[in-house]
Amino acid sequence: MEKRMKKALFISIPAVAALVLAAVIIKTVAAPVSPWDGIKKKRTHFDHSQFYSEKFKRPQDVTLSCLKCHESAAKELMKTAHWKWERPGVSVPGHIGFMSIGKKNLPNNFCLGVKGNEKSCNSCHAGYGWKDDTFDFSNPENVDCLICHDWSGGYSKGAYGLPGPEVDLAAAAKSVGYPKRENCGVCHNYGGGGMGVKHGDLDQSLIRAYEDVDVHMGRHGLLCIDCHRTEKHVIRGTSFSVSVDHRNGIDCIDCHAGMKHADERINAHMDSVSCQACHIPAFSRRAPTKTFWDWSKAGDASRKDDPHRYLKIKGEFVYEENMVPEYYWFNLEVDRYLWNDRMDPDRVTHINPPRGDIYDTKAKIWPYKVHRALQPYDRVYRHLLQPVTAGEGGYWSEFNWDKAFRLSEGLTGIKYSGQYGFAKTDMHWPVSHMVSPREKSLRCGDCHGDAARMDWKALGYPDDPMDSGGRKSFRK
Repeated sequence: MEKRMKKALFISIPAVAALVLAAVIIKTVAAPVSPWDGIKKKRTHFDHSQFYSEKFKRPQDVTLSCLKCHESAAKELMKTAHWKWERPGVSVPGHIGFMSIGKKNLPNNFCLGVKGNEKSCNSCHAGYGWKDDTFDFSNPENVDCLICHDWSGGYSKGAYGLPGPEVDLAAAAKSVGYPKRENCGVCHNYGGGGMGVKHGDLDQSLIRAYEDVDVHMGRHGLLCIDCHRTEKHVIRGTSFSVSVDHRNGIDCIDCHAGMKHADERINAHMDSVSCQACHIPAFSRRAPTKTFWDWSKAGDASRKDDPHRYLKIKGEFVYEENMVPEYYWFNLEVDRYLWNDRMDPDRVTHINPPRGDIYDTKAKIWPYKVHRALQPYDRVYRHLLQPVTAGEGGYWSEFNWDKAFRLSEGLTGIKYSGQYGFAKTDMHWPVSHMVSPREKSLRCGDCHGDAARMDWKALGYPDDPMDSGGRKSFRK
């Protein structure tokens, strides 16, 4: 309790002081460790063009060529989540025992699920030819080196992660270098079937970012791998859309260790408020992100296709741009809905709600993009359903929900009674990219007062903590 009282110190500032604090430009004092100590000042690009004079018949032949010099590279990658799309030994809140979970077997409220939809979903897998359960995850030649290392700009992947015949494999192999933003962005900026669909803080505006879009990439020229540091092909970072905890995660203090603000009143916030909450006042700055997806409207041939409003194969959408985040307590753990978990169709099913509240001493207030959807569920078994969409017999070819669910049942193990409906769901995406320059970070009046963006009562306070005297108990 005492620690949580310390977390609420900032609410003891009288209202009049808000005017003073609002005028303070947040500055940092000298840190014991410079943020630049962990950043490589210069990277050498090694010209590989001299090693390739003939064309490659298969993309796997490029990998075999790479492994002649980089003997351990494939084996290293094959131990990672980018290859496995799952993490073993995970304890999921509300479920018994340990399990292996990840992108390959978890539900979402975008494209719904991977299993049975490998033709489309696996175009972003760091491998070649993952079509079904027969894929050999132990075969090094199935590793795709080019997706992370191509510099030619002409390399792309299609069905089951295989490049099309139009791709010049030799040109890509000759160009390889360290991963640039483009390499990471080709998948992460386009997750969910389009640019900016899933992540509100990842889109193509970051490739050549202006500093007001992201100060790290725009002003300072950082690459993704400067923060997501990598050893033996293990890329640091975690996504709470497919994880339940912060293992292998990264933090602002990895670089900004020991840094404080010049004003102690601002420092008093740091035990309750994440860095992101103040320094990311908005996301999707230059390009819209999807905020709502209604699968129940799919299949209407009378409507005109528009990628930002309606597609016959996917349904109706809402996109928004330059958005103010939603704010929730977050202790770097989430609850998780799993396939066949029972749900209530009359309530919103929270697929990955953040854990933490005002009493949790490990929790801080974080900014979020929340994606809301209407997605299929089983009326009898009362759990979410995943159709087969891509491929033969899938919904995208026959527009038959019943057939798509029956086809999926044998592949996924998700029981289907023959009766389906559509229920409300949401997914919470914590925002960590698109950090503003410090002079454009939030001020007092952005969070406190009549025009405040914070829903203080939803966060557990009786009212705006600036007005409540701060130390007055909010636990009654």
